[in-house]
Amino acid sequence: MISAQIGMCVYLPPYKPAAGMQLRRPTSLQLSLYPAPRTPVHQVQTTMTDNGVCKFELSSALSHLPQSHSHSHGDDHHTHSHDLLSHGSGTWTPMEHGHTHEHLEHAGKFAERDMPDYSGRDWKERGFTVGIGGPVGSGKTALTLALCQKLRDTYNIAVTTNDIFTREDQEFLIRNGALPAERIRAIETGGCPHAAIREDVSANLGALEELQAQFGCELLFVESGGDNLAANYSRELADYIIYVIDVSGGDKIPRKGGPGISQSDLLVINKIDLAPYVGASLEVMDRDAKAMREGGPTVFAAVKHGKGVEDVIEHILGAWRASGAGKGKEKAT
Repeated sequence: MISAQIGMCVYLPPYKPAAGMQLRRPTSLQLSLYPAPRTPVHQVQTTMTDNGVCKFELSSALSHLPQSHSHSHGDDHHTHSHDLLSHGSGTWTPMEHGHTHEHLEHAGKFAERDMPDYSGRDWKERGFTVGIGGPVGSGKTALTLALCQKLRDTYNIAVTTNDIFTREDQEFLIRNGALPAERIRAIETGGCPHAAIREDVSANLGALEELQAQFGCELLFVESGGDNLAANYSRELADYIIYVIDVSGGDKIPRKGGPGISQSDLLVINKIDLAPYVGASLEVMDRDAKAMREGGPTVFAAVKHGKGVEDVIEHILGAWRASGAGKGKEKAT
């Protein structure tokens, strides 16, 4: 029997292995690829037996709740409920559910990415929201700082940052004068960073709506805590998604794929000035990014030195105006 404690997690739909694959304890990648229903974050103990049965022991406060959601598989759209009690208090086998919700055979396609739904959107309730994600150390906070410095005199903006147990990124932005301190909020996720930007976005939404109510922002930025290539933003939170990688991980990173690489609205390849020192080929990264993103936009940048920042801003403002949120706003000079 294999047991593992997931410190702060949410109920996950079952993982269905490919034909002939021996079921093992789901990896962190597999767990991150299965978006959970919008439930409060809580403690989960998971146990997997040798015959492939995985048991989730939920907290008593939530174990009685049915898990209901809808999803689409082509034209076969349906809604159903995962009743935890009927599954033996959260026990499932791969055969019970019959299908998966994500497709592991490819890394996601740019043309098939989730798109924001602006119908009925009240921009006064929450301004156009830009999500900035990427691995630890890729330059997300540096990009957020640069964007604030470039946009703050022309646009009404605010920021939320996400860290696991600290307010490191918020403090960095305040210390470097990105914006007045009251316009920068911090979220301490207490666990997997992707949970706060995809599985349960309520903490970030709450912070953004508070900022909106206080300042009437035109643009809002959400910086994710550093995460892996499988992490991506929920469209409930981000109207425009930027994913930041850097050359220090090697020129193989774009072709490794993952939702962040292939399905972000804009991919930023940062720290290109370091490429000669780490043996990374920008030509290879450019080729692979174009292939993985099916021609989706990519910006090569050295954010610390200001290179590429204006290109990122051009993409953001183009999407902002196209959404209707920037209607009537003159283009900044």
